[in-house]
Amino acid sequence: MRSILLVDDEQRMLDLIELFLLPLGFKCIKESSGKKAVEILKNEKISLVLLDVMMPEIDGWEVCKRIREFSNLPVIMLTARSDKLDLVKGLNTGADDYITKPFDERELVARVNAVLRRISNEESQQEQIIYEEFELDRETFSLRYKDLIVQLTLKEFLIVEALISRPKKTFTREQLMDAAWEYDTYTDIRTVDSHIRNLREKLKNADFPIDEFIKTVWGIGYKWS
Repeated sequence: MRSILLVDDEQRMLDLIELFLLPLGFKCIKESSGKKAVEILKNEKISLVLLDVMMPEIDGWEVCKRIREFSNLPVIMLTARSDKLDLVKGLNTGADDYITKPFDERELVARVNAVLRRISNEESQQEQIIYEEFELDRETFSLRYKDLIVQLTLKEFLIVEALISRPKKTFTREQLMDAAWEYDTYTDIRTVDSHIRNLREKLKNADFPIDEFIKTVWGIGYKWS
């Protein structure tokens, strides 16, 4: 049985999400404190985190940042705010997905299942993809270039996996959305651009020569070259 950590300061919301997920066979661990949630993740085996943004003490963005300091565990942010700046901020902290409240039960379940299904598929495939001097590791969700290594979020990993698996091919934003999100979603297609921008910044900070391999094909999308 896979465990999902639910983090929200509203007990009603925790109970509602648990009601959606329990019939599907998930074990739900409910926590109202961001700090305690981080400690739980350090000590228990969790498959995915559903994390509310607006919480007292420390907000969801800060919790997500702390999680990323030690884990690449998938994180789906939950928020009552639909501002695009909030979406970008969530992605910048390392979140893999973003759902606006109130959300449809089917959408929540579809997103959770898609992330977990993708992880399961990754575990059953070869652990590494090697192309020239790049090594993409499915076990650690990391990308290595020569002696440099960088940790990726799940969405960043899936985007790089699509690009590096078919170098020279130009992927449209829609194709990358399908590769990384895998299901019908109301997510803005420009979310792909946000992830690419964050990915480039992360690789640049790690001294990867990003201008040499992640190329923008204007009017179409992106390619690994």
